[in-house]
Amino acid sequence: MRQHFLGTDEVSELILDGRTLILAGDERALRTLPRGDWLGGTIPYFITGEQGGVCSRDKIFVTDLTGVVTDAAIAFYDQSTLARVYAEGPRHGFSFIIIPATNMTHLFFALKAPGFRDFGVRPLIGWIAGIHLDDLGKKTPKVFNGKTLEVFEEGALVLHAELPADKVAEIGIVNLFEQGEGDTLVFPSDGFVAKSVLVNGEKMNLAAYLLDRKLDTRLPLVADYYGVPVNISFKTVHEADGTVEFYAPVFSGVRYRHAKPVADYGDGFRQLILSGSGLEADRVVFSCNCILNYVYSELEGKKSEPFTGPMTFGEIAYQLLNQTLVYLQLHDLEPV
Repeated sequence: MRQHFLGTDEVSELILDGRTLILAGDERALRTLPRGDWLGGTIPYFITGEQGGVCSRDKIFVTDLTGVVTDAAIAFYDQSTLARVYAEGPRHGFSFIIIPATNMTHLFFALKAPGFRDFGVRPLIGWIAGIHLDDLGKKTPKVFNGKTLEVFEEGALVLHAELPADKVAEIGIVNLFEQGEGDTLVFPSDGFVAKSVLVNGEKMNLAAYLLDRKLDTRLPLVADYYGVPVNISFKTVHEADGTVEFYAPVFSGVRYRHAKPVADYGDGFRQLILSGSGLEADRVVFSCNCILNYVYSELEGKKSEPFTGPMTFGEIAYQLLNQTLVYLQLHDLEPV
């Protein structure tokens, strides 16, 4: 078993035992841990195997890579170096990234990653660190380098991990949403905030459009990126100044549509997960889910086998995603 939901004393024992770990937990809990081979990010929401969805400031979600990877190194990136993250990934392995939400590196990665050198060539998976929703505006998300015990609220930490020669990593995405049949929206510029939009070619104020059409902003905008549906989740609609904030950036020239309605958000998402349960659980090394799915699907106390892990402020499967579940699994390579 590679994933555990443990108290800080138990996690400390694993660290002192020399294990290679990826950790998710509240800042207070992560600050109690000793130096060792671990990478961590703040978030207090999780899907566990035993309790299902749970919020805890005291326990830590552990992904144990010991015996899975043959070598692992932690690297720090900021805006000046992040464009190298794909090119510097291991040729036979994967890279795991955690970025604190709303810092400049988060915004830079979200807007620019598809243009980075070697984008998509090597597996990159991870998540956006967050905080308890009650702490919004009071605390900042952080990432932890366990090797040095350095804590960052700006920048990104990446674990570059080598795999055995007979294993290969694959990233998967579970997405409840697809494009609806409504209006086509095209934005004039890239960004996390938009005021104007072309609706079927006609310029409109985005906030006024959403309010006038009474669109359900729990459902994201969806773009078709080369056959893959990518969600852009709504954060806040500001009626006063006509602006709309998103959890991921919109891109100019891309054709978006509001997601097709789902009969029951919570049940629909759980059924979609169950439909993928043919995955062999022992091949799933890591998964994370979006905090919006946790809230809108009312996942507290509910399970999502074979997927457990942190509920994040954004998922990374090569690039930033929203309102999805992403996972990393390993496959055996056939001998040549």
